[in-house]
Amino acid sequence: MSPNNESQPIAASDELTPLHRNVHDTNNFHEFINVHDNDYGVDNSELHRHLSLFDLVCIGVGATVGSGIYVVTGLIAHTLAGPATFISWSIAGMAACASGLCYAEQGGRFPSAGSTYVYAKETMGERASVIAASCLTLEYVGSASAVARSWGDKVVEYVRSLQGNSAEADGVTYLLRILDPGMGINPCAFLVSSGAVLLLLNGVKESKFVTNLFTTLNVTLLLFMAGLALFLAKAENMSPLIPPQFGVSGIIRGATSSFFGYIGFDEICCIAGEAVDPAKNMPRAIILTLVIVTSLYITASIGLVGMVPYEEISETSGFPNGFRYRSLNWAAQIAALGELIALPFVVLVTIMAQPRLQYAMARDGILPAIFAEVDEFGNLINGLKISGALMTAVATLIPFAYLDDLISSGILIAFTITDASVILVRRKSPLNRPSLLKNLLTAYMAASLISGFLLRSWLSNGETGGGVFVLTMLSCITTVTLGYLMQNQCESEKPMMQGLFLTPFVPILPLVGIFINLYLIAQLELTGLLMISGYVGISVAAYLHNKRSKTESRRKGHTKEPPERLISLHEAKR
Repeated sequence: MSPNNESQPIAASDELTPLHRNVHDTNNFHEFINVHDNDYGVDNSELHRHLSLFDLVCIGVGATVGSGIYVVTGLIAHTLAGPATFISWSIAGMAACASGLCYAEQGGRFPSAGSTYVYAKETMGERASVIAASCLTLEYVGSASAVARSWGDKVVEYVRSLQGNSAEADGVTYLLRILDPGMGINPCAFLVSSGAVLLLLNGVKESKFVTNLFTTLNVTLLLFMAGLALFLAKAENMSPLIPPQFGVSGIIRGATSSFFGYIGFDEICCIAGEAVDPAKNMPRAIILTLVIVTSLYITASIGLVGMVPYEEISETSGFPNGFRYRSLNWAAQIAALGELIALPFVVLVTIMAQPRLQYAMARDGILPAIFAEVDEFGNLINGLKISGALMTAVATLIPFAYLDDLISSGILIAFTITDASVILVRRKSPLNRPSLLKNLLTAYMAASLISGFLLRSWLSNGETGGGVFVLTMLSCITTVTLGYLMQNQCESEKPMMQGLFLTPFVPILPLVGIFINLYLIAQLELTGLLMISGYVGISVAAYLHNKRSKTESRRKGHTKEPPERLISLHEAKR
């Protein structure tokens, strides 16, 4: 595209990759982003823009803070980090903030439904976007399922706590047989999942009032719980700060698990297609969400481990059981009921993003056109029914313990892709070495992951010499060197979109985010690593098989091939 914005032809075929476009010219980007939708039989219906800054922040905070405090804080404190749980949240918060600033820029640059999927498509190509989409599905469907399952477990635990009343013991026992039939089935998870889907089927406009109301109530409840816990905190419960059986590796492992609680601002990006004035409101909403949730996580975790010895903290119901431990049954009842009321709305706002992701993929021809169908009120009914059914099945049949690591690793991969996309937009290769930036970035990510594994091994052994130490130092030096080469050999690209929020210290800040994300992935157990590798591998294999099938059908004349047409910016405006 020329600097003076003259109409020039742009190829609009299914083989066109974003690297053939000038992704730096974001003034022109939005003018042609959807011009080839009808090549795939997709309706050009647009989502309605009706979400204000306050709505976006409520969605971000509502999807994030409840799952983090209610679901994983007690688990991390009891099994991984002890009193140092707040350090785990701080490390995760640093990585989230580094990636969050990248999301803030890309959310304003590409304000359409799809989040990381869109950023990957526009900077790395279709295959990378499929990997991003598979990880986002883990975030949205997986985490909504996990929160619904956790809610169902909390209902069972709450009902079980009523068995102490002998007058009602028989009735409670009968109710428990219904709520906990065994074989891993959780009827309460089914109820809350299907209820969230039914509410969303009435439309996001109708759901956002409910979301805003309960997000406000949820934050109020969390402030009460954290404040009372801090008031009850005892210094002896914080000692030793790092229990010997957990060590530094336990803190890092806790930071990896805590990424389950950092999905809110990514969800904001996925619903950007419905945001009012997205170029301004998206970055603001992301930054405000990060500040609010990180502060709440750290404060609440300090309060919980200060109030109760970490050995006594419940893995599934930390604050209610903690208040009971301190003989504050009234506070325990408030906390337990608050969890039961708040978590269903975490499910609601989390699954809200998945149909938007499917919508973006359908418009690009990766998913069937049915996922892009918008009703007269701007609702994605078909996509919501399909993703809602999947969420409900997973929540009903799979326990939360099997979902945490898989979801957290998916979030970390999505963060990494977004960080990398900012570097690809803001930096460029020298003219005589056009592939330098891409090669350096790929090598940096590989070196970061290897460094993560070596650092894990070195820290767990505690040795200051030997082969592992030498390899760790060499790998870390290689990683730093690759970052230095990107900084000095790949020039900055001047952004052309006025008023766009820009991530500071590019490429240093995104590179730091990439390193932390991949380092945390390396802390997963072998089972978690195999699960995420297998999941992504199956997703890519399914995509390649589907693409090959489409190509063969076109060759045989069974499917209409998208036309190789040229569209000018002037045509796109019409």
